[in-house]
Amino acid sequence: MRKKSLIIAALILIIDQLIKIMVAKKFSYGTLKTIIPNFFYLTKVYNDGAAWSIFSGSIAFLVILAIVALIFLLNYEKSFISNKKNIMAFGLVYGGLLGNLIDRVMYNYVIDYIKLVFGNYHFPIFNFADMSIVIGVLLIFWAIIRGEEKNESRSKK
Repeated sequence: MRKKSLIIAALILIIDQLIKIMVAKKFSYGTLKTIIPNFFYLTKVYNDGAAWSIFSGSIAFLVILAIVALIFLLNYEKSFISNKKNIMAFGLVYGGLLGNLIDRVMYNYVIDYIKLVFGNYHFPIFNFADMSIVIGVLLIFWAIIRGEEKNESRSKK
C-alpha cells in the first residue's frame, strides 16, 4: 500500500509545485483574477502560518509539525486495509504536506492562490496542497468510521 500512496504523493507534490510556480510567475501579489464572479477567484498571497493563518510566523514549529505528521502517518498507514480509497487518502495527505513543507523550508511561507466567496463570507485563501490534505484527512476519517483499520480478528480485504 505504501508504495502506491507514495506514487500518488509524488504526483500531488508535482502538481502542487507546478501550480505554485505558475502563480508566482503570472500573478502580482494580492491581485484578484475573477474566474466566477462573486464566487471563485485566483490571487497570490503568502501565508507564514497554517490554515486561517494560525501559528503565523511560527515556521520552525510548522516544519517540525509537518515532519512529525508525516512520520506518524507513514506508520499509521500500515494499520489500514489496502484499498484504492485508503491508498488515495494517504497519498493526498503526504503530497499536500510535502508541498507546503517545501514552501515553508524554501521561502518561509506557503503560496496560496484560491479564493472563494460565499455571500458575504470570504473563505481563507488556500492552495492545491491544502485541498489535498483536507480531502485525504476526510477519507482517512471515513475509513476509520467504516472500520477499515486492520486488527487481529479481521482478515485483509
